[in-house]
Amino acid sequence: MSDDTLTVLTAAEVGQLLRDEESMLMQIVADAYRAHGRGDSIVPHSAFLGLPGGRERIIALPAFLGGAFAAAGMKWIASFPGNISRGLARASGLVVLNSLETGRARAVIEGSLVSAKRTAASAVLAARVLCGGRLDAIGLVGCGVINFETLRFLLHVWPDVERVVVHDLAEDRTHRFVMRGRELFPRVRFEIVSDWHTLLGQASLVSIATTALTPYLDDFGGSSVRLVLHLSLRDLAPELILAADNVVDDADHVCRAETSLHLAERVTGGRTFIRCTLADLLLGVAPPRAPYCAPTIFSPFGLGILDIAVAKFVWERAEARGVGTRIRFADAAA
Repeated sequence: MSDDTLTVLTAAEVGQLLRDEESMLMQIVADAYRAHGRGDSIVPHSAFLGLPGGRERIIALPAFLGGAFAAAGMKWIASFPGNISRGLARASGLVVLNSLETGRARAVIEGSLVSAKRTAASAVLAARVLCGGRLDAIGLVGCGVINFETLRFLLHVWPDVERVVVHDLAEDRTHRFVMRGRELFPRVRFEIVSDWHTLLGQASLVSIATTALTPYLDDFGGSSVRLVLHLSLRDLAPELILAADNVVDDADHVCRAETSLHLAERVTGGRTFIRCTLADLLLGVAPPRAPYCAPTIFSPFGLGILDIAVAKFVWERAEARGVGTRIRFADAAA
């Protein structure tokens, strides 16, 4: 793969290259976390470009991943919640991979699907490590792309799950989600509930992926929840975080940008409420479960190394299969 060529991959091409690759993606994400846990990565803080109004933002996530990955680049992703009412996807983005020899961009890859897949793979990898055993039902708060991909990965790991309970503030979005779920997973029984309290009482594993900017979930009550995948990071009140067994992907990254854990850190003045990282679990540094009885919350900030790792897999597969558009750089010395 010569440095004088740039490969461009569209969303449709990325979808084709990642179809039915749940096991492979979870392995890639696990290997990336292990490399990060061993210190074989460089992950600067993400840069947030907040636009007027407070809800729209564009985020830059640069990263380097060493070892067998030997990859560097950046994800540039926009989150515009208002797009949903326009019939557009909330998130859109690109991943750029750079040569480690010349610095030239080697690939520009549509990033929203890469981002959704790596988020789901990360969440379900954590669920597999932290939960174990059999799941009776899955609960989903938020009926968007992220939770649909998370459901796809959950049902890949736990194919015997028969019941999925969903809740979203937008009724039409909820029904579209359920219709698609019934089409792709006909064996599963989907149930819609009108509030999150009801949902928490009916599932042992709950995935939360919303566009909330401030916490609104303030009580687990007498629910049967064992594990919460807190993917949107701003849904849970600090009191819930402080009462739980907390696992994160990176404490320094997740305790910023007004996340629920950032708010909990302000309350306590420290981060001792975080037990360990997912890399600690994968490397055997920490046990999967805490010795006390409390719900476990996995809060992943979403490290750029995951996008780089998955994007490199997509690019290498595209090169092997001749997929994508190739653009030859003009030689500046010519």
